[in-house]
Amino acid sequence: MKRIVSYLRHRRDAALLLAAFLLLVIAIFRPSIPLQRNIYSYLLVADISQSMNVIDATINGKPATRIAFTQKMLHEAIASMPCGTRVSIGLFAGVSIAALYTPIEVCENFAAIQDTIDHLDWRTAWSGNSRVRSSMLSLARTLRSFPEPAQVVYFTDGEEAPRLHAFNTENLTNFQGGSGWLLVGVGSQKGTPIPKLDEKNQLIGYWAGDSFAMQPGIAQISEANVGVRSDNVAGGESDRYLSKLDEDYLKSLAKEVGGLYVRGDSLQSILAAMKQQKPARRDIAPFVLDWVLAALAGLILISAYLPRHPIKQLRASLDALKQRRQKSQLPAGAEA
Repeated sequence: MKRIVSYLRHRRDAALLLAAFLLLVIAIFRPSIPLQRNIYSYLLVADISQSMNVIDATINGKPATRIAFTQKMLHEAIASMPCGTRVSIGLFAGVSIAALYTPIEVCENFAAIQDTIDHLDWRTAWSGNSRVRSSMLSLARTLRSFPEPAQVVYFTDGEEAPRLHAFNTENLTNFQGGSGWLLVGVGSQKGTPIPKLDEKNQLIGYWAGDSFAMQPGIAQISEANVGVRSDNVAGGESDRYLSKLDEDYLKSLAKEVGGLYVRGDSLQSILAAMKQQKPARRDIAPFVLDWVLAALAGLILISAYLPRHPIKQLRASLDALKQRRQKSQLPAGAEA
């Protein structure tokens, strides 16, 4: 043992390399310390109505559907959340929100949450209609069923189908949901036709404009008519219904429910808006030290290949260089 200590004492590089190795080994076990900090709990809602199949987004420079872009944003948002954060995934279709589970801790359930996001699909929708405004009331009821408060992050294009008018516009004057909800607008503001797909996800046409029109009479707002929509396929390009991100409508809706709106074109803008939301509570949560230990090991590894006194050596090198320049400027024979 004395020989090893003596060897490491005289071999600085070996001692530093050993210290870096030990820090990396400790980091593998993800040690943590308890710290008091804000704990966030989220219900991340994904619009799975058929307008989310519109291809007007881009992923890595390639065209993508709105729902695929939503999946990408959800994946990256989950990956950026610190341990202790609790998350639930919710689905929107028709007039209601379905939470797939109550909020669960992201680090312990990371793979399960990411797998849930991977399987978001319009074919799991239980209704053909898309009433974003009416879903606010369903969303408030869903949150009240959770064991603890949660903030809402709602990804949608704001498409109301059938279109809103005096008979089917939900009155939110006395809305009593949670405050600080975040509506994230997905899609382009340029009108794009909505593809009509079969049960095998194959394109069979595009939705016609009259598919989104309300039927006359009081039946248009009855429960029997929820999910009923024309099954017509557009006969030509001029007959296709053009869907776009209704940003003005989502801003107005967010204001009515006391929430926020952000354009979901980048992860940074979404995360910045989420930071403005109130935490669920303040509690003691583990602070994982693996990245701290790994960074420290990297610094030690670099220092192992640096001289023992780098500043002194740098000064000596500069002095030697200065002397060489002075000698080079002497007249011929002066040095002799």
